[in-house]
Amino acid sequence: MNVIVVGPKGKMGRAITRIAEERSDMTLLAGVGPKGRAYIGQDIGEVAMLGKSLGKPIVDDLEAVIEDCDVIIDFSTKETALQVLALAKQYRTAVVCGTTGFSEEEMQQFKKAGEHIPVLYAANTSKLVNLMNQLLKLAANTIGDQTDIEIVEMHDRTKKDAPSGTSKEMGEIIAEELGKKLKNLAVYGREGRGEREEGTIGYHSMRLGDTPSSHTVYFGGVGERLEISHHATDFSCFASGACDAAVYLAKQQPGFYSMADVVSGNY
Repeated sequence: MNVIVVGPKGKMGRAITRIAEERSDMTLLAGVGPKGRAYIGQDIGEVAMLGKSLGKPIVDDLEAVIEDCDVIIDFSTKETALQVLALAKQYRTAVVCGTTGFSEEEMQQFKKAGEHIPVLYAANTSKLVNLMNQLLKLAANTIGDQTDIEIVEMHDRTKKDAPSGTSKEMGEIIAEELGKKLKNLAVYGREGRGEREEGTIGYHSMRLGDTPSSHTVYFGGVGERLEISHHATDFSCFASGACDAAVYLAKQQPGFYSMADVVSGNY
């Protein structure tokens, strides 16, 4: 299968390029970068700092290379991702998107595109994070209404959105198990005086250094506390999961998929 990597110079793009090049079940077709960047026209292996040339270019026009592509892997910006989605729909090309920060209305565009092409959206492509989500379902279903729930997430200093898309997804999973909507439960940070409001889900975002990703969900009871955590030490776990998602998606019919499908599916 042929894949195109959107944003190959970014942290995730470099990691995905490296993992994809190492795998025998996919072939890198090209990389796509923003118009006007100095590295347009250069070899994707050099730009992704693999220490070698791969004989594949970085272009600034996705349409120029999309026809031979099976799956596009996109970890760019939300503006670019929406443009990629529209072109993928036009050319009937599958898309794996790991970009975060979309509004509810923008997310509807991905779900709507799933009526025409295979689309997989994931705020986090780590398999272990998605296993953690299953544990959160169990915990929320069992003790969610008996405990105080807090979510603490940590990312590198360059991350643009807060809270993280992963932590929002975790909160949505918990809220759903409680039969409620996250928007009615979430409290973002705290200051001032007053007791904790019962039934809320607290959010706390940390941005420091080069931390790839760290998420901990606390279920605080009386005399005891349960913590469920995932800590990424580098971006390779996300890149590997994104490539697994691409292989999975290449075999699917049009639809809107998640990493839960990848983790549980046979491909």
